[in-house]
Amino acid sequence: MNRLQQFNERIGRWVSWLNLVLILLICFDVLFRYAFHTTHAWIMELEWQLFALIFLLGGAFTLARDKHVRVDVFYIRLPAKAKAIINIAGYLLLLTPWCLLMIYTGGKYAHHAFETMEGSPNPGGLPYYFIIKSMIVFGFALLLIQGIVEMILEFKKLQHWNT
Repeated sequence: MNRLQQFNERIGRWVSWLNLVLILLICFDVLFRYAFHTTHAWIMELEWQLFALIFLLGGAFTLARDKHVRVDVFYIRLPAKAKAIINIAGYLLLLTPWCLLMIYTGGKYAHHAFETMEGSPNPGGLPYYFIIKSMIVFGFALLLIQGIVEMILEFKKLQHWNT
């Protein structure tokens, strides 16, 4: 396993613990809503921000584990060489451009939030939205890096079959 894969593995394992934090936070929120008929804007915002972190930072880990969504109607029946070619095409034509687009637009989005020191518009909400918005860039950069690693691995498979 190379350093990039190890880095994504560590991030993925760390992010997986955020699921437990999110579950506990939701349970706390539900308890306070039903038992005390109260909630706070910062709790609801923290819930969606944790979910966003799990989604954004867990994508590369999911790709590395080959647990991402794939339509297996035809793919599952193909020989390994054809699967490798399809995977390379998917990484080149779909994943890479999408990640680059999201890094570019997410970077502009995060930069604007940082410049304006954007915070929650809700009373009692969380400050510093630029932190969560910058995770868009970081998450898609991780996904792009993992996609490149996966593409290299697929090319190595093809080289092995061609020798």
